[in-house]
Amino acid sequence: QVQLVESGGGLVQAGGSLRLSCAASGRTFGNYAMGWFRQAPGKEREFVAAIGWNGGVTTYEDSVKGRFTISKDNAKNTLYLQMNSLKPDDTAVYYCARAGDKYIRRTVPEYAYWGQGTQVTVSS
Repeated sequence: QVQLVESGGGLVQAGGSLRLSCAASGRTFGNYAMGWFRQAPGKEREFVAAIGWNGGVTTYEDSVKGRFTISKDNAKNTLYLQMNSLKPDDTAVYYCARAGDKYIRRTVPEYAYWGQGTQVTVSS
């Protein structure tokens, strides 16, 4: 049974920073790629960032490139998303997810396990 628990969301002013964490259960965290997605009210869940199994390869959605950084600590079974220069358009519920294998994935159906989400609100 894989469980993912996000934390670190909150309310921040535009231009501010937040660091999201995702704690994963299980001993195989290091074998899988991980990703962050977000969903704003009335919109579909969208890709934000993903990282390969060993952290060596990353990919980002265009609107967050240069502002967000994804990382994972396999020893701590934890995934991170450092978010800088936040904008009101970044307001959403943020979800971490585990892929079905070690390769980077960018679409919702390619992720097998999901956390419950953490709210990020950016005020203008």
